[in-house]
Amino acid sequence: MKRNEPGNNRRYDYIFTGAGCAAMSLLMRLLQHPDTSSKRILLLDKDNTGMRNKTWCFWEKGTGFFESIIHRQYKQLWYHGNGYSKCSNILPYHYKMIRGEDFYHHCMEAIATHPNVEWLNGEALPIDGDGEEAVVQVNGDTYFASYIFNSIIFQPPVLKKHEHMLLQHFKGWSMETEEPVFDPSAATLMDFRVSQEYGTAFVYVMPLSQRQALVEYTLFTAELLTSEQYEAVLKQYIQEHIKSAYTVLNKEEGKIPMTNYRWPESKGKLINIGTAGGQTKSSSGYTFQFIQQHAELLSRQLARGEEPRPQGYQHTRFHFYDAVLLEVLVKQYLPGETIFTRLFSKNKLSGVLQFLGNQSSLSDEIRIISVLPKWPFLKAALNQVFR
Repeated sequence: MKRNEPGNNRRYDYIFTGAGCAAMSLLMRLLQHPDTSSKRILLLDKDNTGMRNKTWCFWEKGTGFFESIIHRQYKQLWYHGNGYSKCSNILPYHYKMIRGEDFYHHCMEAIATHPNVEWLNGEALPIDGDGEEAVVQVNGDTYFASYIFNSIIFQPPVLKKHEHMLLQHFKGWSMETEEPVFDPSAATLMDFRVSQEYGTAFVYVMPLSQRQALVEYTLFTAELLTSEQYEAVLKQYIQEHIKSAYTVLNKEEGKIPMTNYRWPESKGKLINIGTAGGQTKSSSGYTFQFIQQHAELLSRQLARGEEPRPQGYQHTRFHFYDAVLLEVLVKQYLPGETIFTRLFSKNKLSGVLQFLGNQSSLSDEIRIISVLPKWPFLKAALNQVFR
C-alpha cells in the first residue's frame, strides 16, 4: 500500500470513500480473487484509526471469512427478561466476537502486500456517480473511478410519514474482576434486568475468561444519554448481577441508526455499502453479518466482470417485519422488553437467530411471529402497508 500524492494519476478502478468495516470487508475479498486483486484501488478516509476501538458480535454457521481473527465464540447464549431466564444451545450457529483492533491489523497486513492499493487521508465531498466514471473531490482534488464504493452518510435521511429513526446506542466496559465470576462458555445476548425508564434497554455480556468480560449497556431510543447515565447503569448492573470488585480495562461507545428508511443502494457508478447502503438491520442494529453477505455478493459480481448491483434486504419481507417492529417501538404500542421476552421465551433460540438473520422460511416466520400480541403488531403493519 502506498500513500497517494498530488500529481499521481487520479483515475482508479475502484475508490472506497470511507475505509471502515464495510470497505475492508469488500476490499479483502477483491484482493483474494485473481480477477480483481490487481485493480488500482484508492482508500479514502479522514484517518485509518476509526475501527480500532470497536467490537463486532454476530452469529453464523461454520467457518466465516474472518474466522482467523475471531477473538471469542460461544455456542450457548443467555437471555434474561421479566420472569424468564434461560441459557440455550444455539447450534448450528456460533456467536462470534471480533475486536476492531484485530480486524484493522489483519486488513492492513494484507493491504500492505498490494502496491496497487493506495491510501489518502482527507474528507470527501458528495459523490457524482451518474457519468461514465464516478467522481469524488477530496482536499481540493478530483478523483475518478470505474466504481466508487461509499460508506459515508453525507446527509441524514429525510423521513416520510411512518418512517422512523431510533438509535441503538451503547457504552461498554472491558473489565477484570477480583473473583472468577464469569462462565467463558456462554455469553449473554440480552439482559433486560435494568431500568426501562429511557426506553428499550438491556445489557449484554461477553465473557473472555473467568475474570474478564465485555459488559455493554445498550438502548433503542431516539435520544442519547449522558456519559454519567450510561455509567450509572453499568455500575448498578455489575453490583447486582456480577457481584465482584473490578477494574475497568477499556471503554467503548457508539451509536447505530435503526430506521425503516430505504437507504439508496446505488446511483450509476456509485455503490453505497455498510449502513449507508442499507446493511444495518433496523430492528436490532446488527450490521456485521449483513456487511459480509453484501461484500460477498459485490465481490463475485466484480470478479465476473458484471455491473455491481446490490440486492439488499431492504427489498425483502424482512425489511417489512423490521419496519413493523420499529413502528411498535416508536409508537410505544408495547415495551421492547415485552416483545423480546415473548419472542425468546416462546421460540427456540436458534430459530429466533435464524429469523433475525433473515435466513428463515415463511412458515418459520409465521410460527415465530404468532407468539407476539396480535393487535399492536396488526396496527403497526397496517400503518406500514398504507403509509
